[in-house]
Amino acid sequence: MVEAERKVTRHPIPLEIADRRPGNPDTLVASSDKARQVLGWQPKFDNIEMIIETAWKWHSTHPNGYAD
Repeated sequence: MVEAERKVTRHPIPLEIADRRPGNPDTLVASSDKARQVLGWQPKFDNIEMIIETAWKWHSTHPNGYAD
């Protein structure tokens, strides 16, 4: 994720690897399969770099969020 963010933003995003905090899961898994099957939903973007790029463009042009 961080490498994709660095590539899209062209910023040297610092990264520090640390131990998990108590209570944090060691693995996170997400799937949109149920939304696809039940709702017929299809993602507009399925590439993480494209997702980051569209978010980055929006935030870059709306520095005050929706107030812009």
